[in-house]
Amino acid sequence: MSREARLERLLDFLQRSPTPWHAVSAMAERLEAAGFRRLDESQPWELSAGERAYVTRNDSSIVALQLPRAGLDALRMIGAHTDSPGLRLKPNAGQVSAGWLQLGVELYGGALLSPWFDRELGLAGRVHLRHADGRIEGWLLRVERPVAIIPSLAIHLDRDVNSGRPINAQTQMAPVFLQGGEEADLQRLLLEWLEAEHGIRDAEILDFELAFHDIQPPARIGVQGELIASARLDNLLSCFIGLEALLESDGTQGALLVANDHEEVGSASACGAQGPFLGDVLRRVNAQLGEPGDEGFIRLIQASRMISCDNAHGLHPNFLDKHDAAHGPALNGGPVIKVNANQRYATNSATSALFRGLCREAGVPVQTFVTRADMGCGSTIGPITATELGVPTLDVGVAQWAMHSIRETAGALDVEYLTRALMAFCNRAELA
Repeated sequence: MSREARLERLLDFLQRSPTPWHAVSAMAERLEAAGFRRLDESQPWELSAGERAYVTRNDSSIVALQLPRAGLDALRMIGAHTDSPGLRLKPNAGQVSAGWLQLGVELYGGALLSPWFDRELGLAGRVHLRHADGRIEGWLLRVERPVAIIPSLAIHLDRDVNSGRPINAQTQMAPVFLQGGEEADLQRLLLEWLEAEHGIRDAEILDFELAFHDIQPPARIGVQGELIASARLDNLLSCFIGLEALLESDGTQGALLVANDHEEVGSASACGAQGPFLGDVLRRVNAQLGEPGDEGFIRLIQASRMISCDNAHGLHPNFLDKHDAAHGPALNGGPVIKVNANQRYATNSATSALFRGLCREAGVPVQTFVTRADMGCGSTIGPITATELGVPTLDVGVAQWAMHSIRETAGALDVEYLTRALMAFCNRAELA
């Protein structure tokens, strides 16, 4: 598979995935095209050796399974998350000011706010409807044209703005939506957009989960196309790479991709990494194909390995002092092993050694990130999944700039590098 074709698929995936629900829908579409069978958590499962299947929860988290052709003795697990920081609509979003209908927003996760100003914003998410016959149904909505903007205040009215000032999310981040509008106009427009996108008529909106998104499409940038610029690279880039590796693996070994929602807000939900989703799936799989009982399940988990994939902070040419001098990962320098002595990352020397061996097999360069000792460290689903399941885990990722901005940047070469390393992982017979 050519590197250029992979990058084109990445750009298409990013464009189609303005929300976690859209990302999971796009991933499910690719899985089904590759022969994966959809499982329903509320129904009995009948699994067979060598089968490929997937299951979703809340339509925003997904587990894809490649079951081994022989006995289920170990799983090669790849983890990522589907959510990204941003602006979510409040339930009663409409607010009128100076003759404009604005939409009140709630911050989702640790969004970098200043880049949201003066961007052309679309609207996307999940809407639940009651049809005329009483049926309640959920639909995805994606408005791709610019319907809102958060205008900056002119520098003439705020001369000290470039000296830095706090941004008040309650009073200064409400996007401008419609001149002369009122609350009812939002409901009317949502119904119009649902009719245009899905042909839905004669329905009542009961509730929604909607978010603003930047409509500028993802792009290759740089004189030689060295970089990828897009919204939501953290962490849809890892979702895409994990999916590519699973789909292109040889299918001989037991392998799994889990992409959880709600990482950016702590992972404590029914479909988050701190919730029971992955454990529920693994117990059902083990009950049918593995050694039954608690002992069999524990043996499976301890023989398995998890690679948690979440982007890393790349060395910024304008802010070199923000990195430890010996641990500044370069964009296009290969996957980054993320290490933290206080367990903010799950990497240890044994799991790191496994990944370094995989990179050597795949002919891929590898880097290491450790945060400065005088700075705080973020975290991932890695330590949470390791805590919940007990599976030996490490944290890796692609280096990027502008994490949690409305538009982030990563290296084009790193997409291929990490995909090849994860393919080697999925194909590896021995994990010890």
